[in-house]
Amino acid sequence: MVQIYNNTDEINTVAADLFVESAQKAIAAKGKFTAVLTGGSSPAGIYKLLASDAYKNKIDWSKVYIFWGDERWVPLNDELSNAKMSYSTLLSHVPIPQENIFEMYKDGVTPEEYAAEYEKSIRNILGEEGKFDLILLGMGDDGHTASLFPGEAVLEEQTKWVDAYYLAPQKMHRITLTAPLINKAEKIVVVAFGEKKVHALKEVTTGEYNPTLYPMQLIKPVSGELLFLVDKVAAGTN
Repeated sequence: MVQIYNNTDEINTVAADLFVESAQKAIAAKGKFTAVLTGGSSPAGIYKLLASDAYKNKIDWSKVYIFWGDERWVPLNDELSNAKMSYSTLLSHVPIPQENIFEMYKDGVTPEEYAAEYEKSIRNILGEEGKFDLILLGMGDDGHTASLFPGEAVLEEQTKWVDAYYLAPQKMHRITLTAPLINKAEKIVVVAFGEKKVHALKEVTTGEYNPTLYPMQLIKPVSGELLFLVDKVAAGTN
């Protein structure tokens, strides 16, 4: 389902409201809320809004568990780190226990070793069902999401929940949730805005099915809801 808004401020508000709504619903139903954050520049406005006085007190952060959809294999203090951005905009500003935060990086192990460890952490919190309450995703200009990049072997993964690999075009390792795990979620919210997203959004939502070229097409919830929050520019209606 594609929802079109006038600008990024409107998108940020809708996304923050969805986060709060999902958190309140999950905590009321089962005593905890499991969420997956996304990196890049797109979600920064959402995170800042959630950390604001108008929003942060609407959630019992002691019952929130935070994971990431993907990460560049860099230390947490690196400017390229998704976790660093998430801390600076949100997590350092709300009363969430540190043990409830699962960063996608660890010193002293290989990315592949930590992918297996990260999967165990997910299973410990979510159980064998592996169903997150809410997953936030971005979409690249090339139609990738998380670290599911065009043409990479990770697109074929059916068994692992978390995978790591060397992304040659970027000359770095990436660690990512896989499509089968993402598709288990209760709600998946994709944020995309700006002129650079026009082509990918059109191909992903209305084009021929070709996930090798447009990996976002792999995201098809098993029983949950998929929402695209986009602006008029990305939707090509402006």
